[in-house]
Amino acid sequence: MKLENKVALITGAGQGIGQGIALAMSSEGAKVAVVGRTLEKLEDTCELILERGGIATPIVCDVKKREDLYACVEEVIEKFETIDILVNNAQEVPLGELQFVGDSDFEAGFMSGPMAVMRLMKMCRPYLKDGGNIINLATTAAKRWDAKGFGAYAAVKESIRALTRAAACEWAEEGIRANTILPHALSPGLKMWMKLYPEESSEFVASIPMQRVGECEEDIGKFVVTLCTEDCRYVTGQSIAVDGGQAFMG
Repeated sequence: MKLENKVALITGAGQGIGQGIALAMSSEGAKVAVVGRTLEKLEDTCELILERGGIATPIVCDVKKREDLYACVEEVIEKFETIDILVNNAQEVPLGELQFVGDSDFEAGFMSGPMAVMRLMKMCRPYLKDGGNIINLATTAAKRWDAKGFGAYAAVKESIRALTRAAACEWAEEGIRANTILPHALSPGLKMWMKLYPEESSEFVASIPMQRVGECEEDIGKFVVTLCTEDCRYVTGQSIAVDGGQAFMG
């Protein structure tokens, strides 16, 4: 049990990649705070964890709201006494060509992305000292050869990469590691996109050397588990594409 007795706070864990990470971590012994906006989805994830013999609790939280984040952290501490792993996965995605991305959508992207990430990292920092891990999610959309329609989304996610790097450098002496992953996974959002745009999605999959999109738990979740173990104790401040070899991060 690689994460036995560890406590993980995972945002956006009601579905998709967040759920996959929650399932993978619980399977390795972690107690999981399943955080998100929709109670029904959170309860579904918790039920899956409980069926496997794991421990989880649902926490309703809108990551765009500072007061929700404070209440979330307090509830996790009250329930589990500490936080060993923070996974910032929740994100509202501002997609579309720049001319058509509204101010409110772009602002929601930043509030749910880099603002929420920075707030939660600082709130959880006292509990993460001496061996804690932060995993933040970004996107390889910023590495696309054709950025059309992805500029606003990439801007939001690149901010998260910068914050992660700073946290890794500033808090390393406290025993905190912080890394960013840039995943491809069969989340509900990606499945919908693939259904709506079959021709573009076929080209997308064809551009992945491994010729497939990753599974939320088996490919992304299990990698995150490994990244949070002592096997990766010398890895911090990195941006790692978990995408079947598509993106060149150099």
